[in-house]
Amino acid sequence: MAAAASAAAAGGSANDSNNTRDDHALYRSEIDAYGFKRPEDFDYETYEEFMKQYLSVLARRASKWAPMMKGNEKVPKSRKVKRYVRKGIPSEHRGQVWMNVSGAAKMKKKNIGLYQRLLEEPKDPEIAEVINIDLHRTFPDNIYFSNDAQFSKRKSLANVLSVFAHYRPEVGYCQGLNFIVALMLLVLQDEENCFFLLLVLTTRILPDYYVPHMSGLKTDQEVLGELIKEKCPDVARHMEKEQVPWSIPTTKWFICLFLDVLPIETTLRIWDCLFYEGSKILFRVCLSLILRNREEILAASNISALVDIFKRATNQSANINCHTFIEHVFEDSQPLKRGTIEKLRYLCRQRVEQGP
Repeated sequence: MAAAASAAAAGGSANDSNNTRDDHALYRSEIDAYGFKRPEDFDYETYEEFMKQYLSVLARRASKWAPMMKGNEKVPKSRKVKRYVRKGIPSEHRGQVWMNVSGAAKMKKKNIGLYQRLLEEPKDPEIAEVINIDLHRTFPDNIYFSNDAQFSKRKSLANVLSVFAHYRPEVGYCQGLNFIVALMLLVLQDEENCFFLLLVLTTRILPDYYVPHMSGLKTDQEVLGELIKEKCPDVARHMEKEQVPWSIPTTKWFICLFLDVLPIETTLRIWDCLFYEGSKILFRVCLSLILRNREEILAASNISALVDIFKRATNQSANINCHTFIEHVFEDSQPLKRGTIEKLRYLCRQRVEQGP
């Protein structure tokens, strides 16, 4: 996809027959730009139509980012950068921007040599065994993580997960982290950077999500429920009537950060905002998906039907258009203030800690 964007930016003619054939082959490829094999029911027509428009968007965004990134190792936070991030970080800059705006680059600079030292230390064989089992379950349809991968990233994945588990024993290894780190590796292409980005994610952005009690995750699901009561009360009443807690349809949304739920490019656009703005983007995406599928949710008459509706909400072909998707996310969830979320977190955390 990045190569196609570069070709578009270079001024290739849309009427050139060779370019048309090349673009068609790109759109119809069974493997996407990140090495994922597309499902058999993948909507190539919708994707092709989207890409014809999105390539010009990518080229335009690249031209905006290039002057700002040229010669700069740091990407300072500003209103301008925030606007740029929401409109999408070009793939060639994504890893560097994530490291900078999240604070991971600063953490790495303060801990020079830490990752290599931890990597060389003895490891708990039980943790290694658990991680090793999950390596084969991590993106088996991705050309970089499959059993027959020519340029396998499994070793790097095992290294980052193992070092993290030993550095943060209170977290250890939690299922779900394998997918998150795998995508980080595809974007950052560097074990050490992935380690520090994972540290920032689990300590600052989403604390207590990936610990045994998962109190942070449970709290945020309660917060989502309160936000839905305010923004879409009929859906809240319907879910309560059918006795379906928000943990049932949304746990995978939160724990995997929409990875393996939404199309990969759409997920990456969400992560762009996550590393810049923090966890608020997760609530925005959840609210948008629920609001845009409100009628179907209200029509579902039992828990099985409701679960199916939530799955279909993320599988819709319209979600391929990551640019429009993100625009809707911010439009649908306005206004949503950080102070509101923190206030609700305080109240919901007490509820979670008290238990049933």
